[in-house]
Amino acid sequence: MRTHETSPADRVRGCLTGGALGDAIGGPVEFMTWSTIRQHYGDSGVTGPDQLPQPLMVTDDTQMTLYTVDGLLEALEWANDGVQSDETACLWLAYLRWLRTQSLQPPSSAPSQPGRWIDAHDVLHNQRAPGKACISGLMSGEMGTTFRPVNADSKGCGTVMRSAPIGLLPHMPQEALSRLAVNASALTHGHPSAHQSAAIFALVINDLVHGESDLRTALERAVERAAENGVPELEQRLRSAVELAAKSDVLDPSGLTAALGEGWVAEESLAIAFYAALRAQQDGRSPADTFRAAINIAVNHDGDSDSTGSIAGNILGAAYGMAALPDGWAPLLDAADVIEEAAQRFNKLTGLDEA
Repeated sequence: MRTHETSPADRVRGCLTGGALGDAIGGPVEFMTWSTIRQHYGDSGVTGPDQLPQPLMVTDDTQMTLYTVDGLLEALEWANDGVQSDETACLWLAYLRWLRTQSLQPPSSAPSQPGRWIDAHDVLHNQRAPGKACISGLMSGEMGTTFRPVNADSKGCGTVMRSAPIGLLPHMPQEALSRLAVNASALTHGHPSAHQSAAIFALVINDLVHGESDLRTALERAVERAAENGVPELEQRLRSAVELAAKSDVLDPSGLTAALGEGWVAEESLAIAFYAALRAQQDGRSPADTFRAAINIAVNHDGDSDSTGSIAGNILGAAYGMAALPDGWAPLLDAADVIEEAAQRFNKLTGLDEA
């Protein structure tokens, strides 16, 4: 059972803001080796905003996460008007609108994308090393599906880092949530590991926000799910992450990547975030101190630091709500206002602000 109680609406805010903080803290070291990180930031690596230029700059991870929120909002708006909509198609249109923020024009074969509130936020138009598979999948002009894949062999972490909002949906059967996450993943990536990693991540978020699971229970349950989905590398990575986190010895950054990978592909990014979240938990440690410790583990390594930081931040924010965020960190985000607006819109439309 949970040891920290807060409302689902607060967990939504915590999940979105925590993910953005992990993204922004990991972004500056994304393409650095651990050796280079130490040279720039000291033996502990990046430990918080005080070492970084401000405002803290979010990357494509947070941008696409917020566009996932808006795609879901559009589907819910149609439903509230009594009009049936295709949630995956709404997400595709949202991602195509995000593509335009990157100064790229979707091909003529893609459907038109009427503008929405989120497109007016200039901070989301910054181009900060967007994922190649996300770009190429959307530039294909085809709506990728599991039956008609785009980027058939790609299992980059771009599907995982944007999938937390799917897990925030209330009152939705978990089979339907899993299916939506898989379909959303297939819009840009074709490999089953990308699909199933996104689905398991969304279900972890759902367990933490709307279920009764504490952090360890939710992540152990994710390993059980991975064992059932026919993607052995995903199960192996997640099981290793949970088992390693339970040991007394803490992995140093080199040992982390040796055991779990660098996070560039879906199952590795999820495993690193799992390890960071579980390893950071200690008896008597506050949610904010747990968040600090988890982000420190998640971003300081050879690999995709912004994505592993973002996923870990989503998980801790979903587990503890806004209490997970260290004092003064959230207002430093360059996208703080749009993140808060997205959370408010989501909570209002889903009725979570009245629960």
